[in-house]
Amino acid sequence: MMAVTTRAPFPPWLRVKPPSGENYVRLKNLMAEFNLNSVCEEARCPNVSECWSGGTATFMVMGDACTRGCRFCSVESLARPASLDPDEPSHLAQALGRMGLNYAVLTSVCRDDLPDQGAGHIARCIREVKASAPAMLLEFLIPDFRGDRDCLKTVVEAGADVLAHNLETVRRLTHPVRDRRAGYEQSLDVLKAIKSMDSAIVTKSSLMLGLGETEDELLECFADLRATGVEILTLGQYLRPTGGGRHLPVLEYVPPERFDELKKKAENMGFLYVASGPFVRSSYKAAEFFLEGYLKKNSAD
Repeated sequence: MMAVTTRAPFPPWLRVKPPSGENYVRLKNLMAEFNLNSVCEEARCPNVSECWSGGTATFMVMGDACTRGCRFCSVESLARPASLDPDEPSHLAQALGRMGLNYAVLTSVCRDDLPDQGAGHIARCIREVKASAPAMLLEFLIPDFRGDRDCLKTVVEAGADVLAHNLETVRRLTHPVRDRRAGYEQSLDVLKAIKSMDSAIVTKSSLMLGLGETEDELLECFADLRATGVEILTLGQYLRPTGGGRHLPVLEYVPPERFDELKKKAENMGFLYVASGPFVRSSYKAAEFFLEGYLKKNSAD
C-alpha cells in the first residue's frame, strides 16, 4: 500500500464537521464552571463534534500539561506543570453527576514530577465519582507510572470498573512515537499487573495506525495484549496534531475496509470486543456501549 504524506489532501472518509449545537455549548460551559479539562479538546479528537453534540465528553485530570513529550500527542509538554487542584475530584464528581451519565470515561496527563506521579489524585477522583454516583460505570485511562507497583495499586484499589492503558504503537516504533520514559514492555507489564491485583477489572488498550507499522507487527501487538489479559482493543488512524515541530508525519491513511479486516483478525485472537475504524479513539462510544452492557450483565449474573 502506497504511503502518503500529510501534505496530501485528507481522504474523504476523514472529513468531519466542526463542533456546534446546544450540547456542545452546554458541555463547554460546564467545564469552564468547574475548571475542568477535556481530552477531546486538548488532544484535538476528531470525534468532538459527534460526542459533544450527543452530550458526552472525556475529562482529563491533573491539568492540561503533561511531563511526557510523546510525538503523536497535542497536549502541552512541561517539565513542571502547575500544582494539582485539590478541588478537582469533587468538581469532577459534581460535573459528571449533572450530566447524568450511565458510563463515564476519564483520563489524565502524566505527572512524573510528583512523588506518587499523581496516583493518589487519580484514586481520589475515582472514589469521589463513585461515591456521588454509585450506579455510574467508570472507565479510567491511566498513565504507566513508570511501572511503579505501589502507584498502580493505589489506582487499582480505588474501584474503577474499567482501567485502560494504551500501547499506542508497535514495539519497533515505540521510540520515537512515545516519550523515552514510556516503553512497550513497561506498558504490557502495567496491564498484566492490573489483572494480577484485581481480576474483576476489565482492561483495555489502544493502537494508532498510519505510523509505518506492518501487519505482522500489529498481530504481534494483538497477541502480546491478549497475553496480559486485555479484553477490549481499539484501533484508530493517527492524525498529526500540527504540521511541524515534534509531531510525527502520517505515513499512511488506512482505509475503512482495512480497519474492518484488522477488527476480524483481532476478534479471532480472543478479544471480548474490538472497535476499529479511522475515527476510533481510546474513548469511543461504541466500545463504551458494549462495556456498559457487559458490566451490567456480569453484575446481574
